Amino acid sequence: MAINRKQIIDNMSKVQVESNEEGIIEGFNVMVNQLPATFWNSFAERLTSKVHPDLMEPTEYLLINAAQECGYHTGYGIITSEEWNKFVAPMVEKAPEDILHGAYAVFTAWGWANSEIVELIPGQKMVIRAYNYYESDVVKYGQSTKMSAYMIRGVSAAFMALAYGGPYGTNNKEAIYKFKCEQVKGIECGDDYGEFIVTPA
Repeated sequence: MAINRKQIIDNMSKVQVESNEEGIIEGFNVMVNQLPATFWNSFAERLTSKVHPDLMEPTEYLLINAAQECGYHTGYGIITSEEWNKFVAPMVEKAPEDILHGAYAVFTAWGWANSEIVELIPGQKMVIRAYNYYESDVVKYGQSTKMSAYMIRGVSAAFMALAYGGPYGTNNKEAIYKFKCEQVKGIECGDDYGEFIVTPA
């Protein structure tokens, strides 16, 4: 693998991204917001703690789905951006595998999750390990009784779809949902790290 993870993290963490008065950032061909992680954590925890147990699965699905759609379009914006072309693209020797490793280095650089791929079977399976991620902060409300890293689950499925799901399309729902991600370990549940397994849907 030609990807130099440390160098990508160092370079990308220095990229200055500014928001407008409403906290909206225009960059990487997408619009994103700049809100505290505690906002999203408390929102997800309030939502999942108040629903009837029979509705927990569809409620969690909606949180994962939001991240999956966002991850698909934001991920494409990142891997086609000027910053990517400057710092990551020159290291890519084997696509799409090197691109996936580079994407998780960027994911780490921007503080979403200190995460990396620990196993990759092209088009079939990807295992992500996250040693710190903003959703693990739900432990501030007491140790969670459930896996709560909805963002990493959705984004990881989306990254796999960008790599192996066919050409990118803004309305290509079939491509977005070609993969699913299950969380099998979580810092929020007392594990040393979070672990996520992506497989075909």
